[in-house]
Parts: sequence; C-alpha cells; structure tokens
Amino acid sequence: QVQLVESGGGLVQAGGSLRLSCEASGTIFSIIYMGWYRQAPGKERELVATFSSGGSTNYADSVQGRFTILRDYRKNILYLQMNSLKPEDTAVYYCNAGGRSTALQTFASWGQGTQVTVAS
Repeated sequence: QVQLVESGGGLVQAGGSLRLSCEASGTIFSIIYMGWYRQAPGKERELVATFSSGGSTNYADSVQGRFTILRDYRKNILYLQMNSLKPEDTAVYYCNAGGRSTALQTFASWGQGTQVTVAS
C-alpha cells in the first residue's frame, strides 16, 4: 500500500501564500504521476496541478501563474506553492498519485486532504 499525507494547509489572508506538501510512503516501486486536486463546499473535486509520467506539468486555468507544482523525486514528496491566494481558492486540497508498488502491482492513492482557507 502507498499512503499520501498532506500538510501545510491553514488560514491566510487574500494575497498571501501557502506551501502544501504531500509525502508518499509505503511500498513504492515507481510513481508515474502525482498531482493536486481541490474540492470546495458544494462543488465537485477539480484538478489544480499535476505532473505527468513524462514530467510535464499541467495547471488549471484558474491557478496558472499563481501556483507552482514541484516534486522531489528522491524523497517522493510533492509540493504546491500557492501565491496571490484568492478567497475562491478556499477548499480542501488533496494529493493524488499513481504508479507501481512492485514490478507487477499498480497503485492509485489519495491523501486525506488539507484545508486551505483564504480570508478576504
């Protein structure tokens, strides 16, 4: 099993910054993709930013230019640097990852989520 643990959420004023972290642990052979998603109250979970298997990044239009996704391949940690935060960024942020736990077994995991609240 592969576990994902997020941290770094909290309350921040509009215009401020936060850095989220997601650490993957357990039996990991390789991680093929990792990404951040978020879910605001009453809304569906949406993509924020992802790393693809080839290492390319993808951002939601709403966060492009404000958020940066970073990955420490050696430590299996994913980061999300969030700058110029807006009240509409308020949501629970989830880490997602998939790959192989062994040469023959795949995994797809979600973290428990971390709350980000941006006050106006």
